[in-house]
Amino acid sequence: MPLSDLPPTLAETNSHRALQRLRGLSHVLDNAIAIPGIGYRVGLDPLIGLLPGGGDLVAGLISIYVVIEAARLGVPAATLGRMGLNILTEVILGTIPMVGDFFDVVWKANARNVTLLERHIRNPRPSSKADKVFAAVMITGLLMVVLGAATLSILFVRWVLQL
Repeated sequence: MPLSDLPPTLAETNSHRALQRLRGLSHVLDNAIAIPGIGYRVGLDPLIGLLPGGGDLVAGLISIYVVIEAARLGVPAATLGRMGLNILTEVILGTIPMVGDFFDVVWKANARNVTLLERHIRNPRPSSKADKVFAAVMITGLLMVVLGAATLSILFVRWVLQL
């Protein structure tokens, strides 16, 4: 019996389900809304990001969820690092008033990260213990950056409004 005729393993089924879930999430966050007349799509991520402090926090946490799933699926450290840089770029530049809101519309970190995950699933490479340690350290660091950026945004708004 050829390998293509074998039923998928539980791990393959779980990977497929996770990828479908992340594709849907990425679509909602980065490409769900078509802008009439220009053929460009945006998602909820830049809209959520308009909420000072809290929006950046929520959007950042959702983006980190994509990386957590990728780590769970065995994505190697190099790819996880690129995913983390996509999120860091979006979170850090996204906190800059006005410029950050425009940047959120064009950067689309979640779509970029799902594309990286799809590449890994098409050409998997076994992950090592070092990859898992790197993933844990990177995810912790991302959480700290997202929380820090949200805190700075809230403090900035309070300063502007003199609260």
